[in-house]
Amino acid sequence: MKRKSLWWLLSSLIILSVLLSACGGTAPAADEPAEPADAASLPREETLYFNGQQWGPVVGWNPYSSNNNNAMAISQGDNARVTMFETPYLYNMLDGNMYPLLADGDFEWNAARTEITFKIKEAAKWSDGTPVTAEDVAYTWATHVKYNTPTGAGNMAYIEDIAAVDAQTVVIKAKLDDAGKTVNPLAVQAYVSSNYVIQKAWTQALEERVSEDATAFLADTAEDVVYSGPYHKFFTDDTKVVLVRDDNYWGKDASMWGQLPAPKYLAHTIFKDNAAGSVALAQGEVDVSQQFNSNIQLLWESYGLPISTYLPEPPYGIGASLPTAFYNLESHGLDQIAVRKAIAIAVDYPTIIANAMTNQSATFDQVPRSLMNPTDGEQALYNHDAVADLQWAGNDIEGAKKLLDDAGIVDTDGDGWREFEGEKLSYVATCPNGWSDWQAAIEVVAAAGKEIGIDITTNYPEWSVYQTVVTKSDAPLPEGYDIFMMWSAGAGPTMPWGRIRNLISSEWVGMASNWNGNWGQYSNPRVDELIQMIPGETDPAKLKEMYTELVEIYLTDIPSFTLMYRPQSFHTVNETVWTNFPHQGDGTNPPVPPLDCTDGWGIACLYNISLVSQ
Repeated sequence: MKRKSLWWLLSSLIILSVLLSACGGTAPAADEPAEPADAASLPREETLYFNGQQWGPVVGWNPYSSNNNNAMAISQGDNARVTMFETPYLYNMLDGNMYPLLADGDFEWNAARTEITFKIKEAAKWSDGTPVTAEDVAYTWATHVKYNTPTGAGNMAYIEDIAAVDAQTVVIKAKLDDAGKTVNPLAVQAYVSSNYVIQKAWTQALEERVSEDATAFLADTAEDVVYSGPYHKFFTDDTKVVLVRDDNYWGKDASMWGQLPAPKYLAHTIFKDNAAGSVALAQGEVDVSQQFNSNIQLLWESYGLPISTYLPEPPYGIGASLPTAFYNLESHGLDQIAVRKAIAIAVDYPTIIANAMTNQSATFDQVPRSLMNPTDGEQALYNHDAVADLQWAGNDIEGAKKLLDDAGIVDTDGDGWREFEGEKLSYVATCPNGWSDWQAAIEVVAAAGKEIGIDITTNYPEWSVYQTVVTKSDAPLPEGYDIFMMWSAGAGPTMPWGRIRNLISSEWVGMASNWNGNWGQYSNPRVDELIQMIPGETDPAKLKEMYTELVEIYLTDIPSFTLMYRPQSFHTVNETVWTNFPHQGDGTNPPVPPLDCTDGWGIACLYNISLVSQ
């Protein structure tokens, strides 16, 4: 069977090669004029193909909005996606440093640590040829505040103002507390690598177009948007998204990359599900895969394909984020800690990790659950012994039953299902359709419920629907979203504080567009107090006490529970067409992180890769 599978895969690769040649997949000779490409037949040796980032058609290109569903172009955060829009700095998750992009040199705090100053590169240009200026940076911030965008709402508590001192110089003024100290130095500093600079002139044109109406401003699809990055829109429909390189991109200046990125096109096919994406990866139709590929090691160990991951051994990627099952705390019975804990401790996590994740995650025996990712730096930030009695590794069916029995939550009518206050405990567990590893994890959660007398069924809406429902935190979650999966923050300049804030801070409750976290809308004043205190604390011992208390509260209240440890990015590559992707120990300096050639310092990958045929 294995030999037949190998034959099928290799035959598919040969057929694919023939088809690509027939479609003009080979680059024209130097003395031949290049034919204009179309989205149906992109030149293979000029195109880098992706999967796992774009699910469903693009909604818009508006960098102020968080509802674009435009994964190839727009994603702001600790490792911001900088293919089309750019940040002043690029965060590198491998060394924790920030490297200048639009910025010229390092940023500097003043002596009182109340202001950050940096300059904009004189070479930096917008796609219309005009210079990127400090005034663009300042106006971007003012616009976020004016229209209460997610970026504005998430940072107004920490940033007082961003001002242009002159054409090149930017000053970020921190929000101060009553004692005159910066409220949150971490958040102020993270802003410069997490958020795009957007052109003032285009912003003003957008404002005029929508008559400064906030709802219309964020809903505008921004087809005319001006950008500063190396790529821009070429084609999009419900089957694929294609970005094309801007050969006038300012970054080829010696002050930045000194060259253009290698691929002319970045193309993302919108696959039906992970299975379809995995087949395309094996057949060489995908070069960079940011999706879960089951038993990924078989592609090189058993079939000898030129496919690899950043790490050569399990878990194959750098564990950084914590995919989490959130409870809808408004659902009947889920306001009871006993119910929440019973479900959480009954789940068979070893099965999730072995089967759903095919061992692309550390186990909870290896890394006991907390609020930290598995990296050594974060694990050292809390007292493990102090919370050991609260941690669980899972599959504790008898313990869960006893917990419910002791709370008086029992089956009174003999139908096999427990009731609370006379109503059967019945829930729907959900995650996006096609996300196979998440779906497999949710099925294990549902199975745990049945083992302890709680009726849990599953439902898998399309991502385009799912993300709209889950992120609308100004309205109660609808029926069918009792237990639901979402991600957590990974590695970044504010972690683990930033991840904890996203998971359990009440500041996200009531937001109309909440892409930050705490989607179950948990609220705890002591949690909020600790989250506010940590950024200004410099004593390591006190920080450890605070983090330990937060872990203790989280494992006691259980507003949500982590199902697995997940790599920051799966970053699986097929080197049939392109090579020199980031790998552990590849010798790059600074090291390029495995972030799919699009995020933070990971975009340096696009300047390092080359064609296998060269």
